[in-house]
Amino acid sequence: MILNIRRKLLLSYLVMAFLTVVASAHAVWHLRTLNSLAETVVQQDSRLLDIEKKMMDTILAWEGVEKKYLILRDPSLADIFWSRGRDFHTQAEKLQQEAPPEQARAVAELIGLGRRYEEIFKQETLLVGEDRSEEALALSSHEGRRVVERMGIALRALQLQSEKNIDARMNAINVKALAATRLTIFLAAASLLIGLALAAAITFNISRPLRRLEKATGDVAEGRFDGEIEIRGDDEIGSLARAFNAMTKRLKVLEAMHIDASPLTGLPGNLAIEQEIGRRLGQRRPFCLCHLDLDNFKPFADHYGYAWGSEVIKEVAVILTECRQHLGVAEDFIGHIGGDDFILITEPVRSEEMCRFIVQAFDARVLRFYSEEDRRRGFIRAKDRQGRVQEFPLITITISIVGDDGSQYQNPLEMAKMAAEVKNYGKTLPGSNYIRKEDMTGGTGNVVPAPGMGGCNDSLRDVFSDQGKTPSR
Repeated sequence: MILNIRRKLLLSYLVMAFLTVVASAHAVWHLRTLNSLAETVVQQDSRLLDIEKKMMDTILAWEGVEKKYLILRDPSLADIFWSRGRDFHTQAEKLQQEAPPEQARAVAELIGLGRRYEEIFKQETLLVGEDRSEEALALSSHEGRRVVERMGIALRALQLQSEKNIDARMNAINVKALAATRLTIFLAAASLLIGLALAAAITFNISRPLRRLEKATGDVAEGRFDGEIEIRGDDEIGSLARAFNAMTKRLKVLEAMHIDASPLTGLPGNLAIEQEIGRRLGQRRPFCLCHLDLDNFKPFADHYGYAWGSEVIKEVAVILTECRQHLGVAEDFIGHIGGDDFILITEPVRSEEMCRFIVQAFDARVLRFYSEEDRRRGFIRAKDRQGRVQEFPLITITISIVGDDGSQYQNPLEMAKMAAEVKNYGKTLPGSNYIRKEDMTGGTGNVVPAPGMGGCNDSLRDVFSDQGKTPSR
C-alpha cells in the first residue's frame, strides 16, 4: 500500500489518537488510585490515629485515678475509675469498628487488657475494704502496672501502625504521581513529534496539575501543611485536588490541636479556645464565656510542691469534665489556658447552674489536698513574693461569666479581657464564688475597671495571665 499524504496524515492522526488515549487512560487510572489513597488517609487512617491518641490519654487518666484511690481511699475516686473505664471501652468499640482486619487481633487484645485492669481494680477495692492496703498497693505496682504497660505498648503499636499507614500512602501518592507525570510527559512528547497541537494541550492539562500534586505531596510528607492546590474542575484531577486539600487541612488541624493541648490535663489549649470563641461570636447566637481561676494557688504550690499542685490542676479538669457530662451538652466547650486558668463555654441558660456545680465540687474536693493540720487551721503558712512567712487562706475558685450574642465584642481577645476583668473583681470577694458581668457594677452602673488590662495585641494567655491581676485574696 502506497503511503500518500492523506494516508500518512491519517496514520499520524491514528498514532496521535492512540497515544492520547493511552496517556489519558494511564493518567485517569493513576488519578483514581491517588484519589482513593487520599480518601483512605482522611477517612480511615487519620480517624484511627485520633481515636488511638484519645485512648492513650484515657489510659493515663485511668491509671492516675487508680493510684489516687489507693492513696486516698475515696469511694468517689472508684466511681471516677469506672467512668474512665467506660470511656476506654467506648473508644475501643469505635476503634474495633473502624480498624482494618489486620489490626483486629491487636484491638481485641487491648480490650481484653482493659477488662483485666478492671478485674485487678475490683481486687484492690476488696483489699482496701478489708484494710489490706499494702496488698492492694503491691497488686497495683506489679500486676496492675504490668497490664497498663501492656495496654500502652499495644496502643502505641497501633498508633505506629496508623502513622506508618499514613506515611506509606503518602509515599505511594508521591511515587504514583511522579510515575504518572513522567509517562504522561513522554507520551505527550511523542504526540508532539507528529505536529498536532492536541499533544501540547494534553501535556498542559495533565502534567501541570500532576506536578502540583507531586510538589504538594512532598510538602505534606515533610510536615508542611500550609500549601493549597488551586485546581478547578469537576474531573478526577479536581476531585483529587479537593480531597488532597481537605486531607491537608485535617492533618494541619490535628497536628495543631495535638501540639496546643495541655500536656497536664489533656484539655484544648489557647489556639482551640480562641477559635471556639471566634466561631461562636461569628454565629451571633447567645453564649457565655466562663473564666475559672484558682485563688491562693501559688502559696499552696510553694508549700506543698508543684507536683502536688499539678494534682489540684488535674482535679479541676476532672470537675469540668464531670460538669459537662452531668449538666452540659456535647457542644459545651472546656479548655485549659495554662497554669490554674480554665475556660468553660456554654449557653446562658446553663451557665450559672454549671458554675455552681463547679464551685461546690471544688470546695468539697480541695480539702483532701491539704494536711490534717492545715485543714483544721483553715490556712497555711508560706512565704510571700518578698520571702516573708505569712498566713494564706485555703485555695478557693473564682469564676467570671461574660455573655454575648456576637454584637458586643469584635473578637475573642476583647471578650477574654472582659472575662478577666470580671474575674479580678470576683477575686476581691471572700471564698469561692462565681460572678456575672452584670453583677460587677458601681453606683453609676459603669463596669468597675480592672488594672493591667491594656493593649490590643495580647494573646489569650497574656490576657488571662497573672500579670496585672488584682492582688489575690
